[in-house]
Amino acid sequence: MLETNHCYCMDCMEGMAQFQDGCFDLAVVDPPYFSGPERRHYYGSNVSRTRVRRNYYPVSAAWKVPGKAYFDELRRVSKHYIIWGCNYFSYDFAPGRIVWDKCNQSSSFSDCEIAATDLFTSVRLFRYMWSGMLQGKSVAEGHIQQGNKALNEVRIHPTQKPVALYDWLFQRYASPGMRVLDTHLGSGSSRIAAYKAGLDFTGFEIDRTYFDAAEKRFSKFADQISLFYGEGADTYENR
Repeated sequence: MLETNHCYCMDCMEGMAQFQDGCFDLAVVDPPYFSGPERRHYYGSNVSRTRVRRNYYPVSAAWKVPGKAYFDELRRVSKHYIIWGCNYFSYDFAPGRIVWDKCNQSSSFSDCEIAATDLFTSVRLFRYMWSGMLQGKSVAEGHIQQGNKALNEVRIHPTQKPVALYDWLFQRYASPGMRVLDTHLGSGSSRIAAYKAGLDFTGFEIDRTYFDAAEKRFSKFADQISLFYGEGADTYENR
């Protein structure tokens, strides 16, 4: 049997089958819907207009668009959920919605992304700039561009979401010690935010290349935190 508070390189359906009903307090997932990035060559050409080479990994052949069985299983093991890309799936989601405004209206990509949730029945909005090298300054000032691009998150995934987005979600809809599940770990942004929030985090990623890249990214983050804050505190928040 699998344990919580661990990340696994495996099919999430096989993984979820090993957990009991309602094991996780919250699932925050971003399953592949394959309706844009693979047709647009992963955010455009390999070289930007300013001649900066983009080092995106390709879309994995292991990724599959999930169907009803996936969403049913996700609901079985999780008490509540936040599911990104809900508008691309034919499923009877709860009425709550979270809208992430990416502040990129000058781009040809979507202005926002939408998540379905059963945490509430209204609509919540989070503004955070996320368009290539244009990234938000902070969770509180996400609509303002980060002036120092050296502080930008490095992209390692074609549909990577910023850590700040998960910071915002966990600040509002989770509390330290809660069990959180991410079935499509991708770049590992959710794991980093969960670590900062003191959550019991379990993640799955089926593609070995992305899994290893996310592990490397998380290890680098955790090492930096340990170096800066030292050992002895239970959670990042307590430091």
